[in-house]
Amino acid sequence: MSIRYAPAIVASAVSLMVALAGAQQTQTPATAPQPAPAPAAAPAPAQVPFSPASTPEQEQLRLVPVKGHGGKVHLLPATMETTQWGWFNNAQPPVLHVNSGDTIVFETMMHSHNQVVPGTTIEQIKKLRTDFPGRGPHTLTGPVYIEGAEPGDVLKVRINKIVPRAYGTNFNVPGMFGEFPSKFPDGQVKYFYLDLERKIAEFAPGIEIPLRPFPGTLGVARAEPGQYSSVPPGRYAGNLDIRDETEGSTLYVPVFVKGALLWTGDSHAAQGNGEINLTALETAYKEMSVTVEVVKNMKLEWPRIEINDAWITVGIDKDLNVALDILKAETTNFLMEQRKIDKAAAEKAMMASWDCRVSQVVDVNKGLHCFSAKNPKGQRKIEALPEAENKAYLVTVGKDADLNKAMDDASWAMIELLQNQKNLSRLDAYGLASMVMDCRLATPDGAQKAVYCLVPKSTWVAQR
Repeated sequence: MSIRYAPAIVASAVSLMVALAGAQQTQTPATAPQPAPAPAAAPAPAQVPFSPASTPEQEQLRLVPVKGHGGKVHLLPATMETTQWGWFNNAQPPVLHVNSGDTIVFETMMHSHNQVVPGTTIEQIKKLRTDFPGRGPHTLTGPVYIEGAEPGDVLKVRINKIVPRAYGTNFNVPGMFGEFPSKFPDGQVKYFYLDLERKIAEFAPGIEIPLRPFPGTLGVARAEPGQYSSVPPGRYAGNLDIRDETEGSTLYVPVFVKGALLWTGDSHAAQGNGEINLTALETAYKEMSVTVEVVKNMKLEWPRIEINDAWITVGIDKDLNVALDILKAETTNFLMEQRKIDKAAAEKAMMASWDCRVSQVVDVNKGLHCFSAKNPKGQRKIEALPEAENKAYLVTVGKDADLNKAMDDASWAMIELLQNQKNLSRLDAYGLASMVMDCRLATPDGAQKAVYCLVPKSTWVAQR
């Protein structure tokens, strides 16, 4: 990667980066509240010693000639001046100004200002969290100010290209985070080579993870003033962790402040639906090219994602049951808009073509998402949920009136199955499931809810 940091940590480099981060942020960030339709009063802004990270001369030097683009192309390297570690603040001075229609070539860092790289131990990773409470682990490049973006507009962000680094990591911070912190008082970190030619990472001999890079975090500044953790996603998008938001997809997100203020980070090479141990296959990007556009006459309450054959709607809340209610309402509203039908017809269409997933359950605010086919005739293949193991998948199921418990039961059963059937250690089962498991929602039917967690058998390959 072409950023200014060496690819491995040595003691002097860590000391320098921590000192720089400390000099840049002298106050402990405020803990993030939960996003809500009518937010409570925001906490007092943290007294961050902001300093301009961009000058007209610097911005001119970031403009480059590139054929085939309608707008200008801007390079945004990841440096200590163009990134933040673990927080958003809508008072943060922009590091770049662009116009609607321009393309930004982002560079990103690994977690904690590039300190979580091969060689960093799980004890060191845990200390990076405990020594900086209230702050997320993510390193975020930005913010980027988009000229003409105003509150009430929608920012359209198309992902053109993603090029990861050569390595990634997955880790479980002992006893602190993930879906089952109390059941995993022990921690583990594993590092992986990302084979970009074969598009796989080898988890262990005979076990391969398909690579499908996407930004875990891509979003705009929230409306509330003050400093907030980067962990919880919300109406501003942010840490959505939706693995289909990859090359060729487009994010539509409501704008809450002038200029929108676009950030990205938490770069992933792969992720399971659920992300149960808190981490995906975490990496950093040499390049993430996006084209931005300000949309003036589109009313949007929650983010949406457009992919090749479908639209993705979201439901986000600390309680999966509430997230499901939001998801159903958002999907119904989308179908009413798309197909010009009334609410009753939209609800019927939603249930008839139900294709929904658990995005993640580990980011304070949990996420769900649904696919709705672009073709109103529904010519998007929807795979039937298997009740038991079949030729393609290992399968576990959780059923309960409480969707949180259904998810816990299904995912815990998969961890146990991977131990018993595939002879993985507890921590390896937890980590592998976090990177490849696909947790899907059954069509809502009365009070009982169901989650089906699937692990592709293609994950296990003949050893070469």
